[in-house]
Amino acid sequence: MRLIKFSIGFLLSIILMQSCNTIDVYEQTIPIPKHAWKSNLRLNFTAVIKDSIGYYNIYFVLRHSESYHFNNIWLDFTAAFPNDSAKTQRLNLQLATGNGWLGTSMDDIIEQRLLINKQPIRLPAGTYKFSLLQIMREDPLQNILNAGIRIEKVVQ
Repeated sequence: MRLIKFSIGFLLSIILMQSCNTIDVYEQTIPIPKHAWKSNLRLNFTAVIKDSIGYYNIYFVLRHSESYHFNNIWLDFTAAFPNDSAKTQRLNLQLATGNGWLGTSMDDIIEQRLLINKQPIRLPAGTYKFSLLQIMREDPLQNILNAGIRIEKVVQ
């Protein structure tokens, strides 16, 4: 009994410590019509950052079914910072390995949160515009439920 109480307490403390490492600032996902993401469907997002002192991680959020055909996804990710022109970067994001999906699964739905920036970045206060465009060979890209952007503030 003592071991069970210790184990539960240990797990709860790990969960609490992990949840204190970041603060959610923004997350939005957009449902993909008929679960088929056409190559001409650009997903647009607008986020407001108020704290210009902190560091942030930006994630691509994807929900797909287990029937998704690939172990990666190619995207054009465009970011327009306040008072700056938009910059597009091409991303090849790994979704699976030989051992299975990298994201979390619930029944046959897999949610992926994939880091876009290599290390936390400082974002000036202001309004940001982001867009996502899938550039896979399959068009439309089947078995995609939602796609979006997540911004987390890193607590240092």
